[in-house]
Amino acid sequence: MTLRLRLGAYLVGLHLLLFIAAGLLFIKQPLLFVGAEALLVLSLLAGFALLRRALEPLGYTRRFHDLLQDQNYANRLAAPASHELEELVGMFNTMLAALHRERLAAGEQQGFLDRLLEATPSAVLVFDFDGAISLANASALSLLDLGPGRPQGKPLAAWLSGEAPLAPGLDARASERSLDLIAQLDALAPGDSHMLTDTEGRRYRAQRGQFFDRGFARHFLMLEELTTELEDSERATYAKLVRVLAHEVNNTVAATRSVLDSLLFYRSQLVDADAVDFSTAIEAVKRRNVSLGEFIDRFTRVVKMPAPELRPTSIRDMVEDILWLNRDQCAKNGIRLGWRRCDTAPPQLLDVQLMEGALLNIVKNAIEAVLARQAMGVAGGYVELILERDDEGTVLAVVDSADLLGEVAPRQLFTPFFSTKQGGQGIGLMFVREVLMRHALAYSLASTGQGETRFEIRFA
Repeated sequence: MTLRLRLGAYLVGLHLLLFIAAGLLFIKQPLLFVGAEALLVLSLLAGFALLRRALEPLGYTRRFHDLLQDQNYANRLAAPASHELEELVGMFNTMLAALHRERLAAGEQQGFLDRLLEATPSAVLVFDFDGAISLANASALSLLDLGPGRPQGKPLAAWLSGEAPLAPGLDARASERSLDLIAQLDALAPGDSHMLTDTEGRRYRAQRGQFFDRGFARHFLMLEELTTELEDSERATYAKLVRVLAHEVNNTVAATRSVLDSLLFYRSQLVDADAVDFSTAIEAVKRRNVSLGEFIDRFTRVVKMPAPELRPTSIRDMVEDILWLNRDQCAKNGIRLGWRRCDTAPPQLLDVQLMEGALLNIVKNAIEAVLARQAMGVAGGYVELILERDDEGTVLAVVDSADLLGEVAPRQLFTPFFSTKQGGQGIGLMFVREVLMRHALAYSLASTGQGETRFEIRFA
């Protein structure tokens, strides 16, 4: 029973008793009875009027509650008939106006945040209280290949277990890259910030943070690709280091060469047996001196590479020249040198000298890998160059049968100074990467999983 009904029942009950008491006056004093009954009726009416006025604030409170429930903060309560309620209604209307302003500000901030998240190149994932994704911006969907459909409501582990599919159309290499990156992100602890590397060697800065929502902690992930920035920083660092080393080594090599030539002057003053040993030792040191100079020159060639001069170039003609240079070496060692060309491939804007140097290095590495496999007792082998076109453009691939990268993590490739060859300095791939990056060409180097290594360059 409501308060209004209880108070109304109290007034009616009280006045009913008074009416019965006044009835005792009916026989002895009828006029007094009539007067008493009239007063009681007036009292009852006055009581109901006062009750209505006393309970009027509850009506305003109920209407205010309804507006809050409907989140209709733009409406206002009507002005009261009595002056006593003006302060209460004014307070309610002030609260509604404040809530309306706060809601508009929150809506504008949310809209700005949504636009900012969509525009930022960083991948952002926000999780709910159960660790499932509640928000993912466009960069996160693209970078992690989270699709098809919306990823909301799914934890990252759903993609690792196969419960949630990746974006359609991915090849095995792209799927492996995405799953590897998702696994690294899922392993991050709250508050951690790490540098991650995917299977293709691209590097990222990843951070898992947390915020509080209604008193409970929620997590978010931010992932930013740093490949270009880090490569620019590394290039500047290596350039400075190589310049210092080249200056010191070249000065030492020049001085040493001069001293060694001067020492040979004294060969005639030694007996024949000693002169031969003396000359042999001096020549060995001179050869090592020359090798040291050539070693430094290979580094300086990478860091002092000129800007490419782009001209329309036939990839087919360039590859055929490289095949001609390596034909005799392959034939001598029993290596089949294959060439699958595409005559419809259009010319590309390339720096011929730089690109030829890069392709020569790639083919040389492939031939040396097959020779290394032959040294292990595996006869034969092949190196095949493939020029083809697909829906995305022109592709040039160098494939070898050595598959020396089968046990090498793809993320290690193109790491400066990393080499799979015994005694290798890792300079060749640094040079190749620098040339391809200056041409803004996409590239990849990995084992195909079928006993082959494939170096692929993708043109527009």
